[in-house]
Parts: sequence; C-alpha cells; structure tokens
Amino acid sequence: MTPLVELVGAGVSLGGRVILDSVDFSLGPGQVAGVSGPNGSGKTTLLRAIASLTRIDAGDGMLLGADLRSDEVYPVRASVAFIGHIPALIGTLSLAENLRHVVRLRGGDEARIRRVLDVVGLGEAVSVRADASSFGTQRRLEVARTLLTDPRLLLLDEAFSGLDSAAQSLVDALIERTVGNGGGVVMVSHDPGHLRDRTDIQYRIEDGRVVETA
Repeated sequence: MTPLVELVGAGVSLGGRVILDSVDFSLGPGQVAGVSGPNGSGKTTLLRAIASLTRIDAGDGMLLGADLRSDEVYPVRASVAFIGHIPALIGTLSLAENLRHVVRLRGGDEARIRRVLDVVGLGEAVSVRADASSFGTQRRLEVARTLLTDPRLLLLDEAFSGLDSAAQSLVDALIERTVGNGGGVVMVSHDPGHLRDRTDIQYRIEDGRVVETA
C-alpha cells in the first residue's frame, strides 16, 4: 500500500538551528497518527514539513506521491487540509464570505456553503465577520472549510485546544470522514490524552527526533 506521507531521514533546520533530525515517518490510507511533545519541540514544524510549507533540507520525503523536495508538491497541496492552533481566516470577511473565497479559488459548488455552515452549527451566523467571532466559532468555520475541500490528508495542530465538547465532536467527525474516505490524519498535541483514543499510532518528538511510542 502506497503511503500518503513518507519521510526517510528527513531533517529541517531554521536559522542555523536543527529543528528536526533524521525523521522517519509514514502514514498510510485510513490511518490516524498522533504526535506529542512539549512546546517548541518541533511538532508544528513537522506538520509544515509534511504539508510542504517548510522545506526539508536533509533526507527524503513524499506527499501524496509527490517528491517533497521538488515542484511536484504544488499540484497535490489542494488535497491537503491544515487546521493550525491559530485559525487561518480572513478577519474582515464574514463567515460565509470566507468559505465563498475558498470555493471560488478551487472552482467548487457555492451551493454547498450554506449546507456545511448548518452542519457545524453556524447557519444563523453567516454574516458575522470572522474577526468578531469567538475562537470556538472560528474553529467551527475551519471545520466547515475542510468539509468543502474533502482532503486526502488532514493535518491538525492542537485542533482540540480551547474547544467545548460539541466543537470537539465536530473535529472528531471530520477525522472519521477523512479516514472513511480513504485519507489519513496527522494530529499533534502537547497533551497525549487528546491523542490516545483518536490515533492508530503515536509518536513523540524528543531532541528533534520522532520516536514511535505506541
């Protein structure tokens, strides 16, 4: 089975400092991997390297069949969804306008926007500006955006932090949907408890190395 993500001896250095060193990591279709480690250990850098947003400068890597160290990655980025610990929204746009922007960039169906907003419980807040919304609302909007894009690979960076149980359930449903469609999920957290019951395999970052723990 061809992995969705594979890193072999991969390394990342930023500003002359080694952040990730000789990382071996693989994720297959239908799998959920969890990565824990203290703040500053390199968890976000690992996700960004997997997403091709931070270039690996040692070793090799593949993302959805594309070489991470080449321009092959640009076409496959549309099949990757990244939900970071800080919501990535356009604050001056309304909730609906944020989703419309994404749909128009990708050539999707705008009729789905209202439906996914209803699914995440934001159907009555479509005209509210993103920067006037609570953190929980912004996170729900990111879930709605991901539902619109149907990614093959879902990357979650502290996605459960600060959410109530209802919003956490939406993220869980998003994970299940992605895996059910044959995709994969990588989620990172400083709290292993957020990962324990949600992942098939767990890793921990220690001194720039990614160590399998379960």
